[in-house]
Amino acid sequence: MYSNIQHDLRRLYQEWCGRPAEQMCPVSADGSSRKYFRIMGSQPPVIGAFNPNRKENIAFLKLSDHFRAYNLPVPEIYVADLDHNIYLEEDLGDATLFSWGTAIRQTKGFSEPLIRAYEQALKILVRFQIVAGRDLDYGVCYPHSCFGQQSIRWDLNYFKYHFLKLAQIPFDEQALENDFGRFIEFLMQADCNYFLYRDFQSRNIMLVQDQLYFIDYQGGRKGALQYDVASLLLDAKADLSWPLREQLLNYYLKEANCLTSLPEEIFLHYYQAYALVRLMQAFGAYGYRGLYEGKAYFVRSIPYALNSLEGLLARGQLPIKIPELTEVWKRLIQSDSLHQLRQKSASGLTVHIQSFSYKKGQPRDRVGHGGGFVFDCRILPNPGRFTTYAHLTGQDLEVIRFLEHDLEVQQFLRRIAELVEHAVTHHRRRDFTDLTVLFGCTGGQHRSVFCAERLAALLKSQRGLRVNLQHRELKGTA
Repeated sequence: MYSNIQHDLRRLYQEWCGRPAEQMCPVSADGSSRKYFRIMGSQPPVIGAFNPNRKENIAFLKLSDHFRAYNLPVPEIYVADLDHNIYLEEDLGDATLFSWGTAIRQTKGFSEPLIRAYEQALKILVRFQIVAGRDLDYGVCYPHSCFGQQSIRWDLNYFKYHFLKLAQIPFDEQALENDFGRFIEFLMQADCNYFLYRDFQSRNIMLVQDQLYFIDYQGGRKGALQYDVASLLLDAKADLSWPLREQLLNYYLKEANCLTSLPEEIFLHYYQAYALVRLMQAFGAYGYRGLYEGKAYFVRSIPYALNSLEGLLARGQLPIKIPELTEVWKRLIQSDSLHQLRQKSASGLTVHIQSFSYKKGQPRDRVGHGGGFVFDCRILPNPGRFTTYAHLTGQDLEVIRFLEHDLEVQQFLRRIAELVEHAVTHHRRRDFTDLTVLFGCTGGQHRSVFCAERLAALLKSQRGLRVNLQHRELKGTA
C-alpha cells in the first residue's frame, strides 16, 4: 500500500508541475492514518498527503480555501485527487512552535520572544474563531458540524474506555455516565457559535521565517471559544507555568473583545469545564496510542497531563455537582502506577542495553517507541568456535581478552559509541526518557554480551544517565 501511495503522489506531482519528482521522503506525522511525504523536483519542495478518509479530506480542503480567503496563515493547497485520497500542499518546513519553544526554554526559559509567539498564536486564533467562523459553511465539517452533545460524549467515552480502563482506575460506571450527562448539559449552556479548531496545540503551529502558520484543522467545527484556548495553554509537554497560562488567557480575552462582546465572567464560568473536557480527550489519546499501542511518545505525555489536571482542580470547583467524575479525577492524580510515570518523566534518560541470540529472535520492544539501535555482532570474530571459550561468556576474562585486542572489534565498538553518544545527546536535549540498544550474535553468549558490557561501562560514567543492562540468554541483569 505504501508504494501505491507514493506512485499516486508522483503521478499527481508530475501532472501538477509537468516534471517528474526527483526525490520523495516520509515526513513524520501524528498518530492518525494520514501519511505525509516531502516531494522534491524542479519546483520548490511540496508536501504530498494521503488520507484514506475522503470526507475528512473534503473538510480540510474546503476549510483551507475558506481560511485563505480571510488571509489566515494556512498552507496553500496546490492540487487534489479525491478519488485517490491525495493532495499536494505548501511545504512549511519542520519547525513548530513546540520544537522551537523547547529549544528556547532549555537555554533561556520562557523568554520574551517565546511569550510573544504564544500571544501571536492566540491573536490569530481569535480570527479563526470569530472572523472566519462567522460565514463558514459548517456543513462541510467532519465528522460533525458542531462540537455538540454527541461529540463531547464520544470524547468522554474515549477517556473512559481508553484511559481509565487501561490505567486500571476504578469507577462506578452508571454514576460516571450520570455525571457525564450533567457535565455535557453544563457545557452546552456556553455560547457555541464560533469556529472550534479542535486540535489547536503548539505542534500544529509551524514557524516559517519568524511567521506562524497553522495546520491540522480538518476536525474543526462549530463550538465554544474556550476549548481551543485550553488546548494551547494546557498543551501537555509544552508545560507552560500556571502564571504564564493566566497571563496568556488574559491576553486572549483582550484580543477577543476587540472583535466581539465577550464578558469575561461568562467566558471564565465555562472555561474550566472546557479545559477539563479537552484534557480528558487528550488522556484518551494518550491511553490508546500510548498504553494500548505502546507508543512511548504518548506515554511520556501522561505525566504532563496529570500535572495540568491537578493544577486545574486546585484552582476551584466547577459550578455543578458531578461527584463520581470528580472522584475519578482525584484517583488519577493519586494513582500509584501513574505516579511512577510522573517520577520517571522527571528523572532523565535511561539507556536500555540488551544482548540476545538471533536464533531465538530479536527481543520485544518493552519501552514502547520501537526506536534505538540493533547491532549485529555476528560480523565479529567468534570465540565460541574455540573449545577453550565455548563454555564461557562475554563476561569472562578469557573471552574479554580474546575480543578486546582484536582491531576489528575495537573499530566496531568505537563507531557504535559515536552513534549512541550522539543519540544520548539528542534524547537528553528533547527530554526523552528511554533509548534502547540491542546487541545480537549467534548464541547471545560471547560477542553480544561483551559489546553490551563495554557500552554499558562507557555510558555509566556519564553523570545523570541511567543504564539498564540485561543479557537475555544468560538470564541475568548486570
